[in-house]
Amino acid sequence: TVRPTTIVDSLLDIVDSGRTDDRILSEGQEKNLYFRFVKRAADLSFSIGVLLFLWWLFIALGILIRLQSKGPAIFAQERVGRGGKTFICYKFRTMRLGTPNVGTHEAPQSAVTPLGHFLRSSKLDELPQVFNILLNHVSLIGPRPCLPSQTELIEARARRGVLEIKPGISGYAQINGIDMSEPERLAKWDENYIRLQSLLLDFKIMLATARGRGMGDRTNTLA
Repeated sequence: TVRPTTIVDSLLDIVDSGRTDDRILSEGQEKNLYFRFVKRAADLSFSIGVLLFLWWLFIALGILIRLQSKGPAIFAQERVGRGGKTFICYKFRTMRLGTPNVGTHEAPQSAVTPLGHFLRSSKLDELPQVFNILLNHVSLIGPRPCLPSQTELIEARARRGVLEIKPGISGYAQINGIDMSEPERLAKWDENYIRLQSLLLDFKIMLATARGRGMGDRTNTLA
């Protein structure tokens, strides 16, 4: 649970399939009930703690967003979750009203509001996702959920079994500087996370995120 584990039968299945080229030969933790219990408990503790102690910040940021630009403070967007099922993801709005509903890396940099730049760099725009955690749509750590329109990434993730686990607010790929502008590479790193998944790795990803690594998808500076 604390470190990645390996099951001999699983290794034999991988070898027999002939897919040993770029795979990490380690077993994930999805079948480990203790791991799943601890991970869910940590998610719930974090979310409840944020709501109890930072409720005032939700209100303050909501007011500031409404004062700076037209539109709602909360941005609701359909995302692809576990099993390929979609859910509504909640974030503080960082872009101007009317920005096309595309991946962040495809959106023009000019669409981001001045306050939005701060929210994105500080990751405060992610705060409303605590409601997604409570609804069991996402976890603190896992592959970042994509849009239904990002079919190349969805197909790549499906091939690698990434859609079999719950997505997360921050992930292994993101702290290593890989975002949704590189679908195949991102799917490979997401699979690596599944193979290396452990409580220790999740803790390291949380620390790296808190220290500023993985600042989100880049906007399109050419648009």
